[in-house]
Amino acid sequence: MTAASNRFDLAVIGAGILGLSCALAAAQRGLKVIVIERGARALGASVRNFGLVTITGQDRDGVWPRARRSREVWSAVAARAGIPIVNRGQWISAQRPEAAAVLDAFLRTDMAEGCELLTPATARRRCPELCPPGLEAVLWSPHELRVESRDAIPALAGWLAREHGVSFRWETAVLAVDVPRVETSRGPVFAEAAAVCPGDDLATLFPERLGAAGVGRCTLQMMRLESPGFTLPGTLMSDLSVARYGGFAKLPEAEALRRRLESEQGEYLRRGIHLIVAQGSDGSLIVGDSHDYVATPFASERIYELLLAEYRTATGQAPPPVRERWSGTYAIARDRVVLIDAPAPRVRLVLVTSGIGASTGFAIGEEVIGELYG
Repeated sequence: MTAASNRFDLAVIGAGILGLSCALAAAQRGLKVIVIERGARALGASVRNFGLVTITGQDRDGVWPRARRSREVWSAVAARAGIPIVNRGQWISAQRPEAAAVLDAFLRTDMAEGCELLTPATARRRCPELCPPGLEAVLWSPHELRVESRDAIPALAGWLAREHGVSFRWETAVLAVDVPRVETSRGPVFAEAAAVCPGDDLATLFPERLGAAGVGRCTLQMMRLESPGFTLPGTLMSDLSVARYGGFAKLPEAEALRRRLESEQGEYLRRGIHLIVAQGSDGSLIVGDSHDYVATPFASERIYELLLAEYRTATGQAPPPVRERWSGTYAIARDRVVLIDAPAPRVRLVLVTSGIGASTGFAIGEEVIGELYG
């Protein structure tokens, strides 16, 4: 390797969605970029999620604008990189009048542009399979899009290498970052700046900064079900999601819903469960998720039971057989959704600390590169 080939404008540590987003934003400025990843491929939260870009219901402060920008980038990049967008839209089913009241209040905000509040009769005409007994209303949003994350992330990396000349070093651990020198398990790399996107590795790089920011780990559980035999109109959510997403939960009307859920579904709330159901291109259903703030490698069968029970409530149908189950771990902080820290003038430490990397990553990448290069 020549000295010139080992020198870069930007070193990105981590090949998850945040790292690839930083690489894209830098490459679009004509910078020479290297991405260094400890695994043979990305294996963390970026490939263990829904691949869902959620717009409607996101918290106005810090999430909603980033999600809208990230959706724009996803739409452009997916077309160029050959990444299929497998779903569009969101179907939020209200089983309780308190949830319907929150959705009605949301519809009167500027964040609801383009959304519709459907009566049970209208919803039944659009998708009779998703209209269980007692349905109060459905909020339909056309804004969401979804990719298959386990396919999209490696496809994005391949496209960055082919079309933008981004270099990748796989199975390479970064041991220290002191630009212009980045020390790795395969020898030093030299770069004028660095974006450190460590995912849930909170011990290797800048652990004191992460500890001071109160960053910890959260475990989620998900599963894939066989095809239900019909096509979902969009990603499905239920009352639990209405109580969780900040764009809904911060409305005054949400307090009554929260009280009722605490009475009727207290265990769901304690386990951080809210229902998301997304359909794959093969008809199978991805169902999740949960939030355990004491990260554990052991999956709880009780969480899967509760998720399937909520599926039955939200659809009025028995869940299809389970094809596979998995868990994931991501960084979490209770007082922020994103951490962009500057441990050195030409270094940024970047984490999504709320499980919304697919929804916000591209916008965050642009912000990070904007800070580093103006």
